Amino acid sequence: MLPITLTAGPIARARNGVIGKDGGLPWRLKTDLANFRAVTMGKPVIMGRKTWESLPKKPLVGRTNIVLSRDGSFEPKGALVCEDFTEAVAIAREQAEEDGAREVCVIGGASLFELALAKAGRIYLTDVDADIEGDTHLSPIDETRWTEVSAKAYPAGEGDDYPFTIRVLERR
Repeated sequence: MLPITLTAGPIARARNGVIGKDGGLPWRLKTDLANFRAVTMGKPVIMGRKTWESLPKKPLVGRTNIVLSRDGSFEPKGALVCEDFTEAVAIAREQAEEDGAREVCVIGGASLFELALAKAGRIYLTDVDADIEGDTHLSPIDETRWTEVSAKAYPAGEGDDYPFTIRVLERR
């Protein structure tokens, strides 16, 4: 059995740490959304209830959707519900093994990223080259504990409001 890596992200953050505004994304980055789809396709994804509710189309097709919620009556159509992060990761790892996936992706929100960062072996991080107004922030990441294994810069352009860099970091 090959190891299954827990990943934080894909996640996009502005220079000032903003990752969300009014229950959604504070920008339009079509290229980054395509990367999100490519990275997560075929893998279990773990998200909080608010992230689930922010999805324009639910569930995310081609991925096992696992939603964390303390509300025992919450029953999202097309997703599994867990009340505990550790339980969600265990279920996701089992599903990944069944599906032949090598990763489990924690895709939001901010509090789940904080939990995932403590245990993740990889971070998929999009650095948006702008200071954005928003109400959801990601705590700074101590990058001395990570090695950047890839980075690709994209200019602002059609479908992308701001320039950004998609990076992959692996735990040292």
